Amino acid sequence: MTDKILFSGSTHTVGGAEGYARSADGAFEIELPEPHPAAENLFAAAWSACFLGALGLVAGQRMIALPETPSIDATIELLHRGAGFELRARLDVAVPGIDRPLAQELIEAAHKVCPYSKAIAGNIDVELNLA
Repeated sequence: MTDKILFSGSTHTVGGAEGYARSADGAFEIELPEPHPAAENLFAAAWSACFLGALGLVAGQRMIALPETPSIDATIELLHRGAGFELRARLDVAVPGIDRPLAQELIEAAHKVCPYSKAIAGNIDVELNLA
């Protein structure tokens, strides 16, 4: 079976005091004079954007119309533990207009579907909260 690429993203990133990251498609350019917290902010934005897509997908698969636009407050923390560095994440997900038990179910299903969630599964501590 051949993989079918659905989306692709490419950036050019330069370090140093005049550092920046620019997407190949021109959709964004951001100054990066310091690598941190920029890396954590970018990861938080990318993961939460992907998670919102996964949330919409699982709702659609279950034929659940989301009456309002969901949102995510994502926090990525860089930790120094023992001899190395690790990340820790918290996603506070708001699914307005949906009753809490169903919203929690959708969030958990989205976490199983989201490619970013899959990429970090078992690698970092993740806290999912229904906001």
